[in-house]
Amino acid sequence: MKKLNVLWIMMIAFVISTTSIFGQSDSKKDKIIADSNTSKAEFIKTDPLMKSIFDKAYGYVIFPNVGKGGVGVGGAAGNGAVYESHQLIGMAKLSQVSIGFQAGGQAYREVIFFESKSALDRFKDSKFEFAAQVSAVAAKAGASGNAKYTDGVMVFTMQKGGLMYEASVGGQKFKYSKL
Repeated sequence: MKKLNVLWIMMIAFVISTTSIFGQSDSKKDKIIADSNTSKAEFIKTDPLMKSIFDKAYGYVIFPNVGKGGVGVGGAAGNGAVYESHQLIGMAKLSQVSIGFQAGGQAYREVIFFESKSALDRFKDSKFEFAAQVSAVAAKAGASGNAKYTDGVMVFTMQKGGLMYEASVGGQKFKYSKL
């Protein structure tokens, strides 16, 4: 019974943390945009080769603060800023649900690069999601040197804090909102 209560509390916290960014105040959006700019600088500082990827990408979305946690059933959520041709065009929301062996919590940054207009348009139409088999490259010095686009998309993550043990199956879904 106690485990069931913990799961309910976690699910309620997940729902609360995934409230939509689309009705948020300008100050909340401004904070997400500022955090996205800081995250971009951190990705480049960690791996200077990423500057070239940012420069050459048709577009990208940066999720500066993704929170992830779970015990058996897990979830993750984050808000981000979307750029096309280096111009801010909108906001995005990431949500993830996973099932399997997992315990703990962590925070990380995520950047998704789009190689072409069609790849970014798929994202903007909110028809974009990652299945369990999609993996991201952990950002570290030199990691981007061998990274390649898969179906027009390339993903990098950077750990911010926390500890999570995980052997789970799940996927990420995204929602886009134009500025």
